Amino acid sequence: MPAIHISKLLTDSGDEIRLDYNNLRKTLLVIRSVNHKIRQQMIHLLTEHPRLTVTEMYLKMRLEQSIASQHLAILRRSNIVTTKRIGKCVYYSLNKDRLENIGSLIKELAKEDAKG
Repeated sequence: MPAIHISKLLTDSGDEIRLDYNNLRKTLLVIRSVNHKIRQQMIHLLTEHPRLTVTEMYLKMRLEQSIASQHLAILRRSNIVTTKRIGKCVYYSLNKDRLENIGSLIKELAKEDAKG
């Protein structure tokens, strides 16, 4: 049986709603990426220090380098942090536009949930 990627649903008023499950899965991964204490601390740290290396981050957070790298990789895959190589160092910065979009989405979903 082929995987279902898009579902068409009808509202009570008969309007069609299309759910793209591939986009839903991607969205959930992005939301999950910010819903972790260590990654939230990293985001906060990058708001205070706009550009840091993984070494600077793990020292400031008192983490093992491998743990910091794993969490930064998750944030990078979700496009929440960006990287820039300068010489041998890779610097991490926040993608503020992406965070604003995520914040708006979460606010909208929370608002809709509160109505129910």
